[in-house]
Amino acid sequence: MSTESTIHDSIDTAATTVGSLWPIHSFVTANPLAGFEDQEFSEAVAQAADLLGGRGYPSAETFRAALQRGQIDLEILDAELSEAGYENDPETLLDRMAEVTDATDSDPDTSTDRVDQVLTKWLSAFLDEGSAHWSMPNRKAGFYTAFRGVAEHDSEVPSEGIITDLPETPTETIETVLASYSESQWVPIFEQQLAALPGWTGLIKQRADDDGAWQSAYPISLEGYLAARLALLDAVGADIDPSNDSIDPDPAAELAGAFLRAWEETYRGDLVEAVATESQSLNDGDSLGRPDAQLVFCIDTRSEVIRRHIEAAGDYETHGYAGFFGVPMEYQGYDTDVSVAACPPILDPQHHVTDVPTDDETQESHDRLTGIRETADEIIETLEANAATAYGFVETAGSGYGLALAARTLVPGRVHDLFDAAENSVPDDHEFCDPLVHHQHTYTGDLPVGLTTEEKVEYAATAFDLMGWEAFSRLVVFTGHASETANNPYDSSLDCGACAGNPGGPNARVLAAICNDDEVRAALREQGFAIPEDTVFLAGEHNTTTAEVELYDSDVPESHAADLEQLRADLATARENAAAECAESMGADASSGVSETERRAADWAETRPEWGLAGNAGFVIGPRELTSDVDLDGRAFLHSYDWSTDPDGEALEAILTGPMVVTQWINTQYYFSTVDNAVYGSGSKVTHNPVGNIGVYQGNGGDLMTGLPLQSLMAADDDSYHQPLRLSTVIHAPVDRVTDVLADHAELADLLDNNWLSLTVVDPRQDHSAFEYERDLEWSPVFELADAELAESTAPAAADD
Repeated sequence: MSTESTIHDSIDTAATTVGSLWPIHSFVTANPLAGFEDQEFSEAVAQAADLLGGRGYPSAETFRAALQRGQIDLEILDAELSEAGYENDPETLLDRMAEVTDATDSDPDTSTDRVDQVLTKWLSAFLDEGSAHWSMPNRKAGFYTAFRGVAEHDSEVPSEGIITDLPETPTETIETVLASYSESQWVPIFEQQLAALPGWTGLIKQRADDDGAWQSAYPISLEGYLAARLALLDAVGADIDPSNDSIDPDPAAELAGAFLRAWEETYRGDLVEAVATESQSLNDGDSLGRPDAQLVFCIDTRSEVIRRHIEAAGDYETHGYAGFFGVPMEYQGYDTDVSVAACPPILDPQHHVTDVPTDDETQESHDRLTGIRETADEIIETLEANAATAYGFVETAGSGYGLALAARTLVPGRVHDLFDAAENSVPDDHEFCDPLVHHQHTYTGDLPVGLTTEEKVEYAATAFDLMGWEAFSRLVVFTGHASETANNPYDSSLDCGACAGNPGGPNARVLAAICNDDEVRAALREQGFAIPEDTVFLAGEHNTTTAEVELYDSDVPESHAADLEQLRADLATARENAAAECAESMGADASSGVSETERRAADWAETRPEWGLAGNAGFVIGPRELTSDVDLDGRAFLHSYDWSTDPDGEALEAILTGPMVVTQWINTQYYFSTVDNAVYGSGSKVTHNPVGNIGVYQGNGGDLMTGLPLQSLMAADDDSYHQPLRLSTVIHAPVDRVTDVLADHAELADLLDNNWLSLTVVDPRQDHSAFEYERDLEWSPVFELADAELAESTAPAAADD
């Protein structure tokens, strides 16, 4: 093997230890330790601590708060501590944990600060995605070549070593710097150097893997980045021997692991018992009548809240399905220059779908009013970019502009009303455009434009199969979701993760258009889906900040006007109650629900517009009836599934290999951002410094922050809102069917064997008993509900004192 190939392979191996980082404008939640998932959790966090310096378990203070809130069952905790060999009481052990952690917390000095400073300066200039007014020279030639051109003119770069005469290729530079090291040391050296700035490394890794428009125009590779970094390290005489730099293992890790397992078992026990209890009383297939409407929401935890309140408002049936609605597409909205990948990052888009105008008059109104708004936006952008112009504009605009600024600051709720009125005066794209879903026999890039009839039928049938649908109401609403927020670099982290950090409304519109297609409906009926002639499919979008559900109803016939009017009224009621619940969770008065959520959406000084997916801890795969009578507090992902309509297990396989993997990513992102926000999160929004439309710094520079901000996780500095628990998945299905799926997908079994999440099955064919996955495809019974319930019901009543 050539030296070039060895270097390339060594870099690929080393890069697995650093998680990918998506640009902040399309924030994608992912496990920051994804490269360690082939190891047992406790070993993985120990190795990650050595490489990245991050803590792997919640702090003693976090566990103490959970105990005080009753979130950890004391009997379960005693059993876990005893099994781990600890005899002292929990409070004493927590004090010991805190003392040990405080003694080991330190910020090691580094001799490479100068190198990091130079690198981050040029990385931010090169990787900028449209924010910079002055571009880095020679970007089209690639990062290494561009850096090679500016290095000699940068006064911060020492005139020592190989940097004074950089070779033409990055491979030559790497080979020269590593000349005195054996090949066996190359991977550890690369691991250490890639982990030195994991944020920038993760962004480069994702950008190179994605090979999108920015990468095509301005290419960068880990090889080119490492060449520049090693050359700079050579210039400052830094020691790159990885054996000279390690962190002592966390002495409190074993104890923290016992507390964590007890906390997780407490949450999981309550969830499993609720599901198993409802499993006994599931309807045996007798029809309960046709609901007034069926609404399909994303499995997102925020959907649990609005679904609960919609069901309480009327005779409605709600379902959970991945928020891209099963159509892996690249979407281009009306009058936009770029397309976005509107599907989970584990999938590649298979179709290009664009919005096409269908109403000339409404389109003209939209264009005219949008032009006025865009002019105002350009003025604001100019003010932000040019301080001198900003002063001049404010002075010229006078008191009017000052009043506008004061309004945004002092009465954001009123501003929301004004903005809402202004937005309502501008026709939305969906009011005069339809998604071009019909196959056009043309391509945009490598993707076909539209979908063939066969593909449409497949996507619709897959959706109904995965959700176990057999009956249809007069109105069926596919409801995407999006967030509403002002002045928030992390706004995309609040949109639909299944749509790669984009709103889910376009995907909902595409599936609704597919299902309304006469040819598609005829083909679906031939496959056994009894879709009535009077069933109308429509799309909608759930605003997760304000709890409002907007219906895209322009194609709904007059025959369904009364149904639609009733649905709108009940959605308004559901919104009021859901908004009250959301407001209360953020420490506000529940009676101010709608107004408070609207204030948060419009307030440009609000650091916490909503909680996002904070609190997520469970994933239930089964019929809605299992959880419809249970308040899950917005903490559970819910995917509809009926085992009785899935005899070969294909639908279950699709859910476990897709949505369950994505929810585990989300869960671990929130977990690690909470347990060590400085390393795996992004610190406080108050001190964020957005850079290049790709990420944020803390302060004036340095590494890109990789995770969630404190305001997405903490109610206060010392009060964690998110409970850092690994995901507890509960499946309602025969246990042998789940085993078959795991046996066919070793990567799923590995996640479970290595304790990155837990899995419990409630088996309706075994008296609704629950079985917990152990390892190596083995299960252990949790309890046999039928016997437990019988014992409880026949126990003598306690005498009154």
